[in-house]
Amino acid sequence: MRMSLQITLTAAAALSLAACGTTGPAANKLLTLDGNPPLVIAHRGASGYLPEQTLESYARAIELGADVIEMDLVSTKDGVLIARHDPNLAISTDVAKHARFASRKKTIQVDGETQTGWFSNDFTLAEIKTLGGISTDPERPQEFNGKFKVVTFQEIIDFAKAKTKETGRTIAIYPETKNPTYFRDLGMPMEDKVIAAINAAGWNSKTAPIYVQSFEPGSLKYMKSKGLNTRLIQLIDGDGIDMKTGAMTYAVPVDRPYEWTKAGDKRNFDVMVTPAGLAEIKTYADGIGPWKRYIVSVKGTVGADGKVVDVNKDGKINDADATSMAPTTLIADAHKAGLFVHPFTFRNESRRLASDYNKDGKNEYAVYYKLGVDGVFTDFTDTALAARAEYLKSIGR
Repeated sequence: MRMSLQITLTAAAALSLAACGTTGPAANKLLTLDGNPPLVIAHRGASGYLPEQTLESYARAIELGADVIEMDLVSTKDGVLIARHDPNLAISTDVAKHARFASRKKTIQVDGETQTGWFSNDFTLAEIKTLGGISTDPERPQEFNGKFKVVTFQEIIDFAKAKTKETGRTIAIYPETKNPTYFRDLGMPMEDKVIAAINAAGWNSKTAPIYVQSFEPGSLKYMKSKGLNTRLIQLIDGDGIDMKTGAMTYAVPVDRPYEWTKAGDKRNFDVMVTPAGLAEIKTYADGIGPWKRYIVSVKGTVGADGKVVDVNKDGKINDADATSMAPTTLIADAHKAGLFVHPFTFRNESRRLASDYNKDGKNEYAVYYKLGVDGVFTDFTDTALAARAEYLKSIGR
């Protein structure tokens, strides 16, 4: 897989690849690594509908039919792992409305980025339990803000087990060690606690209903060296897309794993999607979780003035002003290396959908399903499942 300016296959090759899943003698053959239908992974729960990473959000995702529920783990002051996407509680909780915590607001560096807010490592679990989760996207429902509480990793494990028993179908979980270098530098490493919780759950195996992910290779390698035998996933990020070229752009804090930055390694995440990078990942992980733009990028229209055209005239340049480019070879390259591929994150908002998807998220999923992704991280479980059902029907499965 080649990135930067070499981001696409030829259109003919792309069409040929897409056709493999829909026509010919192997019409019902899936291009996934194991030949099974792709997983629908509820990204932070049903976060398109309810405040993310709350039991209510996870319950809704399971009710909608998710195969897997996903969460990010950060640590409290007293060393308890909780489900929050960021150490900065200002981003996804109502902490700013709690006057008694006003004095804890501060400005610090998190993975090289200057942030102002309230941070999980300054709060005990009991204090965090007084906070409520909030929607992080203004286009999404706001009426549930503050109503649902922050949950612990252990509570999620217990919840998934209970829902598995209740529904009669296996509900897997997908935890991420979030900002592991940040917490390690505070003397609060999380990896041993993750392993202990998984061992206690009886899930320390490749067949257990759990996937463990991280953007930092060192976190995954450490857990593997300490006997973690679950499926491990290397996440691969990027900052954005140059709308004039479709090339990936990189900026702090999503340019590279922060442990690389600390070590003076100036490579970016794109080195992970080369054949050599994938081979290295295979030595410690079972799959990759790339930003979906590594698979299908987008490109805007450049006007006579040299600027990208605001096609939908909303005053902003976003995916809705762009069209999809031909796919890269990343899925095929990863599968050749023996790695499954779970791209992130699929969403329904029109500003996040390239114009050729006609404001219908199902059209985007269809492209990735045909290319052979092994699973998708989605904020909208129901849309992902509907698209999967249509795709499987189209190939006679």
